[in-house]
Amino acid sequence: MPNASDSLDVVRTYLELLQRPAATPDIPWPDGITLTREAPCSVALARALYAAVGRNYHWYDRDAWTDERLAAHMADPNVAVWVLRDASRPVGYFELSTGSDSTVGSDPSVEIAYFGLIPSAQGKGLGKKLLEAAIRAGFDTPASRVWLHTCTLDHAAALPNYRARGFVPFRTERYQIARPATT
Repeated sequence: MPNASDSLDVVRTYLELLQRPAATPDIPWPDGITLTREAPCSVALARALYAAVGRNYHWYDRDAWTDERLAAHMADPNVAVWVLRDASRPVGYFELSTGSDSTVGSDPSVEIAYFGLIPSAQGKGLGKKLLEAAIRAGFDTPASRVWLHTCTLDHAAALPNYRARGFVPFRTERYQIARPATT
């Protein structure tokens, strides 16, 4: 185990929705903002979104994936990527993964595997609407449950946004990661 100065302590929280939230009025996106499904999402766009949204939050796992592996993942019929754009510029996304979560049995579930906005799109109310769209898309699969996880490395608004949309924690875990090198 690394010593304390070489590592960061992280708490991961798993949250779930066990039923579709009550319908809310569909408030349109601000002018110029659109949300579209990429079917399938290209490797270049998947990598660009993953880096732009996640780099500040230590998203590095997929950096090790080959283009072939990422292309196969994006082409999987159980994976859906939705991209939020301001004009034609991507500013956020969510990725859904359909299947069963082995931690809760065999009920069909949808994981919001990745979710977020690029830094310049944060603080404008887009995260709330984007999460509501992800929830609707998840339950449209159809699923008996939509779930996700966040951690203490994520944006400070992530957990409050999830809870405000009705997600309830069902598990937490603690782990350590290597402290990123400073340049």
